[in-house]
Amino acid sequence: MTIPSLETMLKAGMHFGHQTSRWHPKMKPYIHTKKNGIYIIDLVKTQKLLGEALEFINKIVLENKTILFVGTKSQVKNKLKELAIDIEMPYVHEKWLGGTLTNFSVIKKLIKKYKDLTEQKKTGKLARYTKKEQLNFDREIKKLEFKVGGLINLQKLPDVIFIWDLKKEVTAIKEAKLKNIPVIGVCDTNVNPDNVKYVIPSNDDAIKTIELVFDTIKKTVLKVKKDKK
Repeated sequence: MTIPSLETMLKAGMHFGHQTSRWHPKMKPYIHTKKNGIYIIDLVKTQKLLGEALEFINKIVLENKTILFVGTKSQVKNKLKELAIDIEMPYVHEKWLGGTLTNFSVIKKLIKKYKDLTEQKKTGKLARYTKKEQLNFDREIKKLEFKVGGLINLQKLPDVIFIWDLKKEVTAIKEAKLKNIPVIGVCDTNVNPDNVKYVIPSNDDAIKTIELVFDTIKKTVLKVKKDKK
């Protein structure tokens, strides 16, 4: 497990928080100082806490448990999807569907419907329908892909949820708390980290930061999987 150096994190801009007028007091322990109206995150603490989160991820993968990756903001969504696919974990990158955790039985039915329709299309079983009916099926598949496309391998509730940007994914946080599912969260200076078990204090907007954190997670998980084999 390789944790990025302080220099690497600095270059990625992980230390830049939000404007001082947009902070959340609960993030005070992770703030080093303020400069030009911007809070500066304490990267020494970030490095330590990122290491703890990676150790937890390591343990989860070793135990063959599931991490659900959630991140729908524009800068994150596609990179989060790539990461989740590379490490073979479920993900939500378009929109969090209310009840994903608290009403999982309904989500399971949507996943089954999506899998059944895509399989029928793949094997040509939908070809016997009229063009209009096939078009309707295509639309239905597209809608289901948007809703549950990243969840097709989720047979039960996830063991852990990784969330990028708690402020945007507030519903996911609430549902995780209700179902007692531990959360790993990338927390900028404007969020409340109370319901996060593993806080990673960090800028949550910079592309270089996103790439660094995801690359670190990917290397950690793939190494665990390789060692297990």
